[in-house]
Amino acid sequence: MKIKKILVVDDSPTDRYLLADILIKQGFEVETADDGDVALNKMRLFEPQLIFMDIVMPGKNGFQITRQIARDPDLKHIPVIMCSIKGQETDRIWALSQGASDYIVKPVDADELLVKIAAVVQ
Repeated sequence: MKIKKILVVDDSPTDRYLLADILIKQGFEVETADDGDVALNKMRLFEPQLIFMDIVMPGKNGFQITRQIARDPDLKHIPVIMCSIKGQETDRIWALSQGASDYIVKPVDADELLVKIAAVVQ
């Protein structure tokens, strides 16, 4: 499957912009959301093929939203890559146990980001 549509979920306008900018320059169609509830609505409308999910957000955090995606029959096919400033190994392990496909630490390196995307489609 070739990924074309990506949803970026992050409460930081700067982080949303930086990640979206990298992805758009690589030819992806990008939609953004600033919290988990908005993200869940956009998933159903935009139908992304990949989601980049921040962890620390107001309301439901990224772990909770990822767990919700993994349990939803209509959404569980969408891979989630957690994208956070939380760089501890325990955060990565917890993210994967919640249903995330991978984990990347901010600030995001464009080359590493593309490697992570390629790995998800394998």
